[in-house]
Amino acid sequence: MTGKLYIVGVGPGHHDHMTFRAKQVIEESNTIVGYETYVNLVEDLIAGKEVHRYAMTQEVERAHQCIDLAKSGKIVSLVSSGDPGIYGMAGLIYEVLAEEGWDRKNGLYVEIVPGVSSLNSCAALVGSPLMTDFAVVSMSDLLVPWEIIVKRVEAAAQGDYVIVIYNPSSKKRIHQLQDTRKILLKYRSPTTPVAIVKGAFRESQTIVLTDLENLENHADQLGMISTVIVGNSSTYTYQDLMINPRGYTSKYNIIDPQKTRN
Repeated sequence: MTGKLYIVGVGPGHHDHMTFRAKQVIEESNTIVGYETYVNLVEDLIAGKEVHRYAMTQEVERAHQCIDLAKSGKIVSLVSSGDPGIYGMAGLIYEVLAEEGWDRKNGLYVEIVPGVSSLNSCAALVGSPLMTDFAVVSMSDLLVPWEIIVKRVEAAAQGDYVIVIYNPSSKKRIHQLQDTRKILLKYRSPTTPVAIVKGAFRESQTIVLTDLENLENHADQLGMISTVIVGNSSTYTYQDLMINPRGYTSKYNIIDPQKTRN
């Protein structure tokens, strides 16, 4: 049997938001590998399969085991929440394969199955905050030096991008989001809308709409399963929704489509 390696994004957690392809390859696979929390999200889909569960800090071991299992002839699904190509395992898998001199055309079959990422799922819950250009920044400095993250935040703030913040804080990381807020306030009004979504589409889901000035008052909502969306200079709120105008009102009369602005 020829082995395969699927790198599967299962979305925010609820099966309703998994793609058909994700369910299809998990069903095809005889072996499942993943961070324990992510494996638990698909527990009801993997009965009778060989399952390898890992702790959060064992990404390298996870990557090597997936590749070795697939090379041995197994059909492997490496599962992760969200999209595996956005702060996920896809990059590490390809780095390891590249170091090994993997031949993409004739070697091990590898397929990324995309999933709904936090930026998509959280945006859908709070309105339409990502209608114009946006930047995504992770506050985790475990693999990226904090000095580089600061430069990226500064550039995004200065460029008036809507900013999606992954991994805003943890028990050991407190100052990162506080420092980011200070940088943003150099370029944006204190009343700039901010959404904090924790556990999107899971039973534990919570949503808070606030602003830059009061962001620090919601520390209890921040953590590794939280995503923060910071609006730009055009973003506004309406009935607990965060709206980022695309620019239609500058060219069209959106109340009466028959009338076009000059």
